[in-house]
Amino acid sequence: MLGDDEDVFESVAWETPSAGYTTAEVPTPTGPGFKQSTDPEDTSDERGPHDPKWEGYLITSVQDPLKELAETKDAFVSYLTNLPIFSTQNPSSRRRFQDFVFLREHLVKDFPACVVPPLPEKHRLEYVTGDRFSPEFLERRRQDLELFLKRLSRHPTLQRSTLVRAFFESTEWHVTMHQHVAHPPGPDSSPGVLDNISDTLLNAFAKLRKPDERFLAMRDGVDKSEEGLQNSERIWNRVRSRSSDGNPESGEDLTSDYHDLAVAVQGLGFLESGITDPLNHFSNTLLEFSALLRHQTTSTTDPFLMQLRSLIAYSHAHRAVLRLRDQKQLDFEELSNYLSGVTLERDRLSAVIAGRAGSTGLGLGAYLRDRVDSLRGADDDRSRVERMKKLETKIKELQDAVTTAHETSDAFSDETLKEQAIFQRAKEAEMKEMLGSLADGQIDMYKSSIEEWERIIPILQRIRVDI
Repeated sequence: MLGDDEDVFESVAWETPSAGYTTAEVPTPTGPGFKQSTDPEDTSDERGPHDPKWEGYLITSVQDPLKELAETKDAFVSYLTNLPIFSTQNPSSRRRFQDFVFLREHLVKDFPACVVPPLPEKHRLEYVTGDRFSPEFLERRRQDLELFLKRLSRHPTLQRSTLVRAFFESTEWHVTMHQHVAHPPGPDSSPGVLDNISDTLLNAFAKLRKPDERFLAMRDGVDKSEEGLQNSERIWNRVRSRSSDGNPESGEDLTSDYHDLAVAVQGLGFLESGITDPLNHFSNTLLEFSALLRHQTTSTTDPFLMQLRSLIAYSHAHRAVLRLRDQKQLDFEELSNYLSGVTLERDRLSAVIAGRAGSTGLGLGAYLRDRVDSLRGADDDRSRVERMKKLETKIKELQDAVTTAHETSDAFSDETLKEQAIFQRAKEAEMKEMLGSLADGQIDMYKSSIEEWERIIPILQRIRVDI
């Protein structure tokens, strides 16, 4: 991963108050860079047991694109990282896109119960066509990465991560990456009972025996939310293609129609010598209105569609956390079922040794097992006692594993409930900002349109018509 040839670098600016940043219990901070709860009516006294503690979030930005190693095969774009205050005064650094990938992948590993925001896709058409250094592509990439960092900064857990802090201020980021890989936070994962159980027991196709109604409702909410976002994206794509498809030569959108109408009116002006000047002004107004429609597409509609797609991808990350929670519960259920089977076999052997019962009434499997043991000469009491000892050892291991899996499942469920509240607030804040920007863009466009059309009215009224 560290040797990837990805050629896009990005940067960040993180604004914090002059008092610095700390995770200790201090009075609620104020000042530049800190935003309080996304819900202005929220108070700490009204928080539920699964509501996150909102102590503010930090404002980040990605800026200053610069192409480096130009005219070489290793050319890349870097973005300046400015940090007004952290552990050092006004540090600056540059990050490549692969650094963002490293940050996200390891945040997912370190915080599996958190909804880590997605990154923009790397495999895009611009990498094939060679347009990855174009201003349009760089601006879209910059906006995507800035949104990624804003989401991290709004998250009350991820914003306090040591790796996130190092990402913003470390001047030896590559050293930090190698250290993080060599010494990851948290306990080392060692092979346990789960790793020794057949994959036929724990697989992705198994279903939960006792699904939690809370998470079923949560998943249903995610499905409906994604459906609404996808419908909105499809409708606005259709609106965009009808108003301005971005290709002036296609002639199949509204901007092209107004442009053609302006040309026709201008041609009419050459024929009507008495009103040539007013018709030329009207033609210019049509051209201005066509330009306004095209500008609205690039400045309002396209960013809105980009935010919609990003929000859908963010929702997919939330869905992945819900699937992982279900897997934790499934691990517990399958381990419990496996423990029950081993315990039943131990009890059967104990009954056979005591002479109280054979395989009668224990099912076809027990009967066949007895027949196979008899053919192998392993149906004597000594072999049964040895098998019972192995089963006792396995039962103890499984009991510990079941207890651990149960605790893990419960803890993961609690964190998922908290994460639901965090994600919901972040989504509401983004939708408010997204829809507000869309409304502002529409208002600005129509205000400019009214000014253009009002400017032409006096000119048209000066045309003298003899009746």
